[in-house]
Amino acid sequence: MLNAGPLRLAVAIGLLITLAGCSKHDEDGGSTPGTPPSPPPPNAAIVYTAIGASDAMGIGGSVPCLPFTDCPNGTGYVPRVARALDAEGHAVTLHNFGIPGAVLSPSIQEVGNQVGLGIAANMLMQEAPFVPADATLVTVFAGANDANTVATAIDRGAAGSTDPNAFIDRYVQNFAADYVTLVRTIRQRAPKARIIVLNVPNLSGLPYMTGRSLRDRRWIQRLAVGFATAGANAQVQNGAIVLDFLCDARSYQTGNYSSDGFHPDDSGYVFMASVILEAVNAASWPTPTSSCSQMTLVN
Repeated sequence: MLNAGPLRLAVAIGLLITLAGCSKHDEDGGSTPGTPPSPPPPNAAIVYTAIGASDAMGIGGSVPCLPFTDCPNGTGYVPRVARALDAEGHAVTLHNFGIPGAVLSPSIQEVGNQVGLGIAANMLMQEAPFVPADATLVTVFAGANDANTVATAIDRGAAGSTDPNAFIDRYVQNFAADYVTLVRTIRQRAPKARIIVLNVPNLSGLPYMTGRSLRDRRWIQRLAVGFATAGANAQVQNGAIVLDFLCDARSYQTGNYSSDGFHPDDSGYVFMASVILEAVNAASWPTPTSSCSQMTLVN
């Protein structure tokens, strides 16, 4: 899990607070709960907001971005999506709110900090409340840092005498509840936004877990699959489009990951951006599958 230095994160969060003071809540327009807004019309202006962590910065790619900077040549999925939409004829305004090291859930941030991880931000409190009222497209990618955090906390004794699986399940429930709050916060702030949620792959199948103990892989699988199914996938009911990276075989191709085995490389970010762009322009999108082989990579 990548954590930015304290000064950079402090500056980033300060910028978010400034942005919050410049935004107003817009109660007009939008869609009914459970129904995503229609795709953008040809040549319509798009206000794109990205919520995420180091993935939103393109860490692992050849041209990563610093938080809250104009990064037109970045090779992460966020600038790639923005450039592609611009090439389609849309005037794109980009707000990339990704904060390296961020988790989604405040409860997961808390348990991580209890065991010394120094997590300075969570998406529910430091990102979602600052989505601009005129946003028309919002992407959310969360869960990987959360899974690593909870697994590390268990390894450092946070579960105490509690069964690790029961400890994990409690944090999956917290994550799921916080995901609902996050999506509803986005919808309240930007009622016209098309919200696209990316669920997290089964992290036990990613290169960074190669060589780890069976115990560790079982923990990370239970966390990642729980966060994807109970957390991200459930947001279909709240009007989000959910991209099923958990059950997409391309999410597990080693060539899509950087040397750290965790962050995507350029080809991985191309893959992510291509799926997002399909969803931006699709009149309808399939709901995530309820079962696939990728959910049980570790027995």
